[in-house]
Order: sequence, then structure tokens, then C-alpha cells
Amino acid sequence: METRFEVLVIGGGPAGATAALLLAQAGWSVALIEKTPFPRKKVCGEFLSATNFPLLRRLGVAEAFRDLAGPEIRHVGLFARDSILIAAMPPAAQAGDGWGRALGREHLDTLLLERAGEAGAHIWQPWAAIELVKEGEEYVCEIGSKESDEVRFLRSPIVVAAHGSWERGTLPTQKQRRTSSRSGLLGFKAHFRECDLAPGLMPLLAFPGGYGGMVHTDQDRVSLSCCIKQDQLERIRERLPGARAAEGVLAHIRTECRGVNQALTNSRLDGVWLSAGPIQPGIRFRAGGGLFAIGNAAGEAHPVIAEGISMAMQSAWVLCDLLIPRRRQLLSRTAIAEISHDYVAAWQKGFAGRIRVASMLAQLVLRPAAGRISLPIVKLFPGILTLGARMSGKVAQIVPQN
Repeated sequence: METRFEVLVIGGGPAGATAALLLAQAGWSVALIEKTPFPRKKVCGEFLSATNFPLLRRLGVAEAFRDLAGPEIRHVGLFARDSILIAAMPPAAQAGDGWGRALGREHLDTLLLERAGEAGAHIWQPWAAIELVKEGEEYVCEIGSKESDEVRFLRSPIVVAAHGSWERGTLPTQKQRRTSSRSGLLGFKAHFRECDLAPGLMPLLAFPGGYGGMVHTDQDRVSLSCCIKQDQLERIRERLPGARAAEGVLAHIRTECRGVNQALTNSRLDGVWLSAGPIQPGIRFRAGGGLFAIGNAAGEAHPVIAEGISMAMQSAWVLCDLLIPRRRQLLSRTAIAEISHDYVAAWQKGFAGRIRVASMLAQLVLRPAAGRISLPIVKLFPGILTLGARMSGKVAQIVPQN
């Protein structure tokens, strides 16, 4: 059986759900394919900067987000060795939007996807995209149910790839993972209760072989997420034989970061540790012929800047604002080429700089020599942390407001 839609969205995370919701609100026929049942938990820092509030209002979820999310994050910090440094988080340029907040992915993803369905998007979940083939000026996507042997075929002139950077498969936007190296980064995340971290503070954690962050999120929990090099993890396991990987990483962080150790002294783990990796930061952008990549499928920043969710949702926003005015021209090669050109330019302008800043900051944290030089400077001038937050994209508005 084959069904035609104006747009196919592959992936139901923040990027894909945002795209589906924006297009459905504009009256488009949208199919969204997501292979995993929701709610789901993900290795993610959970923070959304205040630059997202205009988008959240447009999506109709701003009030729900504020009701669910943790407290406003008004300060950034650095926990490194014995140092506990704090500086002001720059407020959003948009008057009244203030500061960002954190919300667990099990809540954010579900909220966005449910609203997309309410707006009229056809949600195929749990279904997986098996194959994508171009026939003339349109694409045919074969999808399969994760709960049965049922297979369907969906046809559309536009495909939005929002499947993230992890999935291997046959889609043109999916790449084989690179061979793992001992210097690759693995991700870990957990929630804690009764944590002594100041509610409005989001510190960067710098420790040998890795970096991380902490933030108050929903339901009075604190989220701790981190990345650590595989060779460092191997050394931790040698020192702590028999310990689980996440437990060893946490012990390492608490030993190397006084601020983390103090914040977690009276805490208790809420749930279980999650892990993922190795992460693959970098630009893997693709657009052309009616196929557009958004979110991490287009480019992934080092988590050190805590902008992953923001970049995912905002890239969907950029694309949809280019697609919606050209709805009647979707089968025109000229129109598709123009949209692709404009999207590439807008994406590069809005996100390539953030990815480069994230890479630079990550290398400063990961290289011991650079850390020994930079930490005394930050101690003298903690305002550098505020500047870093600005450079990472926590102030600039990606899509101009009318």
C-alpha cells in the first residue's frame, strides 16, 4: 500500500517533531516516522537556551515547557580541580525571554511529538524507515512496523532527515560509523535527587580525559551528563576493577572536580545511568534534490556548549520557514534548488560557527597542557565564561522575528 504526503520526516526527536509540527500547523500533509516508542530517555544535557522561546511559542508549547522544566539558569560555571568559578549567563536578546531551562528528553520529545500529531501530522510509531528511493521528482520510502511484519510505502517530493547521527542504514543521509579509536568520546548521563548544586547554575565540568555539565531539570532532579575519552575510561577500569563503567566515571569526576563532589555529597541516584557513543561531532550537512538534513543528521556540536537540542530544533525552524512559502512549487526543480541553496546558506550562517566554537572549547578542556594555561586565566577573568556562553549561541536569534 502506498500513501502520498507533501513531506516525509524521518525521526521524531526534537528536530523531526519540530519540523512536523511547524509544517502541520501550516496545513501541510506530513508523515513522521519514528522507530522508538515514547517516552524515551536519551544521553543528553537537557538544556534549552532562551533563544528557543520564540520557537516554543510558535509551536504552542511554551507554557507547557515552562510548567514542566526546571528553574531558570542564570549563571554559568566551571568546576575544574579545586576551582569553583561562577559567572552570569547572558540573557536572551529577545526582550522578556530571559534565561534557558532544562527538561528531560522523555518529557520534551513526547510533548513535541504529541503536539505534532494534534496539529495533523500522521505519526508512524514505532516504525522504521527501511529504504528511500527517488522516483522521478518524488521519493518513495519503505517503512516497517517494529511490532509486526507490516510494511508500507510513503511517497513525497520532500524528505526531511532527522534521524540523528547514530543510526546506520541505507538512507542517503546515514553514514557508517567510523572505526572506534581509543581517543573517541563516550557519553554518560544520570539524574540525581537531593543534590546541593545551586538551582540557577549550570557548570561546565573539566576533568582529565573528558568534560561534562550539570543542571537542575524537571521534577527537582539534577542532570549530570559527560563525555570521556575511551583511553581514559580504560585507565579508570584498571584502577577500579569490577566497577561498572558509569560508576568508575563518576568516581573519577568526583575525585577531579571539587565542585561536583560537594554537590553530590548528600545526593542519591534517580534511575539508572545511560550511556552512548562514541559521539561524532562535526559537520555532515546535506541538502539537495528535495532531501534535507536537520539536527545531528546535518551537524553535531561537541556537547561542551550545551546547545545540541537548541541547534536541532532551530535547524528545523530554519528549513520550515523556507519551505512553507513555496508550498505550491514543491514539484519544481528550480524551486527545490533555490530552497536547498538558501537552506545551506542559512544553516552555515546559524550553526557552523557554533560547531567550530564547540570544537575549540572541547580541545581546550581535553588537552592537559591547554587546561593548565587556561584555568588560571579564567580564575582571573571569570567573565570569560559569560563570553563563552555568548559565543556558543545562547543569545543570538537564528530566525528573525517579524
